[in-house]
Parts: sequence; structure tokens; C-alpha cells
Amino acid sequence: MRIFENANYPFVQNRKKAYVFSGVLLLLSLVSLVTRGLELGIDFKGGMEFIVSGATEPGATAIREALTPVLGAEPEVKTYGEDILIRVAAEGDINEVQRQIVETIRQRFPETQPEVVQTNIVGPRFAEDLKRGAIYSILGSLLVIFVYILIRFEWRFSLGAVVALFHDVLITLGLFSFLHGWLPFSLEIDQTIIAAFLTIVGYSLNDTVIVFDRIREYTNLFKTKPFEEVVNLSVNATLSRTIITSGTTLLVVVILFIFGGEVLRGFSFALIVGIVIGTYSSIFVASPVVIELRARASVRRLATAR
Repeated sequence: MRIFENANYPFVQNRKKAYVFSGVLLLLSLVSLVTRGLELGIDFKGGMEFIVSGATEPGATAIREALTPVLGAEPEVKTYGEDILIRVAAEGDINEVQRQIVETIRQRFPETQPEVVQTNIVGPRFAEDLKRGAIYSILGSLLVIFVYILIRFEWRFSLGAVVALFHDVLITLGLFSFLHGWLPFSLEIDQTIIAAFLTIVGYSLNDTVIVFDRIREYTNLFKTKPFEEVVNLSVNATLSRTIITSGTTLLVVVILFIFGGEVLRGFSFALIVGIVIGTYSSIFVASPVVIELRARASVRRLATAR
């Protein structure tokens, strides 16, 4: 099946409008990251985490108020599907903390039947190591991608691909920052979300390389055409494949988001955002960056020739 037969949309001609759109999204993402920050999971800040069933009736606020004097600090309490998620920054014996939580809820809310169905504990030092490892893994993947595109194409394409990937990850992070606390599911950053970001990087790169391949092919085929026109032809030529691939992948991820349960909701949400932003950036960010870099090189060559 082929849609967008003989497509000839002026993507490259409208790239400056895309620059403004991307610039606004990046600016809002940075503002949100600075002012609101991210909701870090237990993997990156350490502590204990309990998922308690049979205690949703009193509500998260009432349970938080009941547990604060017992635990010596205000815990993070939120609804987690049909259960309650309680996160405690305290150190010590996890069994003792679990006993305090269950007994306190049972005494303060006799109508409940609290039962801890899952526990997690991460030490502060281990959490710091995980945080550092996550940053290194994302930066390392961008470096490897830069080198890979450099070997396969040239440095301008490398820079265009890395700029597009940075664009995708930063906007997705910004959306996580802006929306956490507003949506009825968790958007905390943990190892699962880092895996989602690395998946976004791989997915977005795949789309970008397809377009770059076509640009290289058409550059040799239409040697007399201006480079901008060649890029626009290439983007239009791959548009059908891009839309079908993105659409079918998005369909699968939306099903995962709906039916995957509470644990996978943040992961699938990150993929949904990443697929949409990655498809956009492969058309309006990666290739236009290559155009701008080549245009600057031409201007410098002309200036040197004079």
C-alpha cells in the first residue's frame, strides 16, 4: 500500500516556521525543567517504596497525614491503579517500616484491609550511581550515533541527526516535567523511562537515516538541482514510508498504553510522545540542519574566494 503518491509538499520551504515551533517547544521544555523539575523515581533518589492494596478508600491525602508523624517525615502517597503507592525517603529496616505503615493504616482506617503487595528499596549511593549511568548511557548513545552517521555520510548529517535526537529527548523530558502531577498516572523518571528514551533515540534515528539515504541518492541523481530542492524531493519520496511506519508503531504503543497496566503507562506514554516528535524532527529538524550547515559553508567559501 502506498499513500501520499507523488507527494510534493513544501517542507523545506516552510522550515523556518518549524524552527519557530521547535524553538517554542524547547524553550517551554527548559522552563518547565528548571521551574518544575522531574519526578524522580526511587531508582534515582533512593528510599523505600511500598504498593499497598485494600487501602484506597481513605484517599492518598488522609493516608499521608496519618503516616507523617509515625514515619517522622511526610511520605509521598498516590493512587496507583487499584492500589496505593507509598514512597518513603527514610533508611533502616524495610520490614519495620512496612509494619508501621500497615498498622497505622489499619488503626486509623478500620474499614480498610491494607496489604503490602510489592516493596522496593534503593540506597542513596546506588541511586546516585544509577542516575550517573542513565546520563552516560544517553550521552554515549548520542556520541555513537554521531560517529556512525559521520562514517556513513558526513559530519553535517551527523550533526543534523544528533540535533534532532537531542530535540526529541529534551521535548519529551519537558513534557514529563510539565505534566507530572496533572495526569492520572505516574510520570516518574526511573530505569524503565530511560529505556523508553533510548528506544526513542533509536526510532528517531531510523527515520532520519532513511531520509538521509534518499538525500544522498538524489544528490547524485539530480546534480543540477539546488540542494534544498533535492532535500525536499527526498523528504516527499520517503513520506509514505515514514507515515505508515510511524502510524503502525504508534497504534501498537497506544494499545500498550491502554491495556499495559499502570506499570507500563509511563513507558508507553514516553514512546507515544517520542514517536510523534521523532517523526516530526526527521522531516523538519534533521534535514533542515544539514541545509543550513551546507548554506553556511557555501557562504564561507564565497567569502574566501573574494
